[in-house]
Amino acid sequence: MIYYLDVDTGFVYTESAYRIIYMVPNSKKPTIYEVAERAGVSIATISRVLNTPEKVNADTRSRVLAAIDELGFIPKAEARARALSRTNRVGVITPFFTAPSFVQRLRGAASALSPYNHEFIIYSVDSLNRLAGFLSSIPLTANLDGLILMSLPVHDDEAQRLIDHNIDTVLIEYSCPGLNSIEIDDFYGGRLAARHLLQKGHKRIAFLGDKEPLDYSIHPAGRRLNGMRQELKGAGIDIPDDYIRLITDTLEETNQAVDELLNLPTPPTAIFASSDVQALRVLKKARQRGINVPTQLAVIGFDDIDAAEYSDLTTIRQHLDESGKIAAELLLNRIASNDRPVQHIQLPLTIIERDTA
Repeated sequence: MIYYLDVDTGFVYTESAYRIIYMVPNSKKPTIYEVAERAGVSIATISRVLNTPEKVNADTRSRVLAAIDELGFIPKAEARARALSRTNRVGVITPFFTAPSFVQRLRGAASALSPYNHEFIIYSVDSLNRLAGFLSSIPLTANLDGLILMSLPVHDDEAQRLIDHNIDTVLIEYSCPGLNSIEIDDFYGGRLAARHLLQKGHKRIAFLGDKEPLDYSIHPAGRRLNGMRQELKGAGIDIPDDYIRLITDTLEETNQAVDELLNLPTPPTAIFASSDVQALRVLKKARQRGINVPTQLAVIGFDDIDAAEYSDLTTIRQHLDESGKIAAELLLNRIASNDRPVQHIQLPLTIIERDTA
């Protein structure tokens, strides 16, 4: 067998791999100059779209990507990755990657990937433009075997781009027909929480959840609230508007919301928080006010993060580590055999009763 050495990079290629990257039989490769001409932009703009897409406005980025697709342009880095086959790298795109629930998902994924010596490349999202930039550029430039998206929406055109460029992808907490996904039933989770509190004799039940100001992440709090509403309505109970507090996820706003709830003329006897982090803040505030939990105030959370067990928090468990592990296993299976059918998995929710409700 003949091998070729690229003296610039130090990479050694088989003859067939070398031909894929450096030789184009019977056709001429489109160049970055042709892409720039087709899109009506500069070479520098093409470079920014490929390397820092979040710094390019959405219209220009779309025009460049359309030109890339029309011409069939393949950056040299991607051609090299294709020729060299697998890279043992998996990308994870996530918002709030330091939040406990995301850390546990990453931990689960790492447990599945580590025996195969795969490493993580984490892309942190803090805006819609940044998310769109990653989803447009990763198929063209990232040296990855696959991609996991956590709690992020994917539009149909973005999903199709991932599919067209053979980026095996698994979505967590979101579903798209052409991509593997892992979800939970947030609506049912809200019903579970309300059902548990009703069984404990509570009728004055408040809800604490996140506002939905972010357009780049999914918003499960609303579905959990609606599930709670339906379960209570079935018991003949309507939630008063002043029992619902939607806040940004900070300690200060949580404290203010809890004070407002407990200072009502007829305060709630129970609070369902849409995340364990918020529920733990409610517990802290209750202690500061000298309120006994659960005798005077029951508290139930959602997620079952590690800290929930340490704090004896009653919560809705959504198997965080397991979702990350299953996502990685789905990805590994697709990498090994990309003719496997797309799977949509729904993980069960369970009530974990501890000392707070």
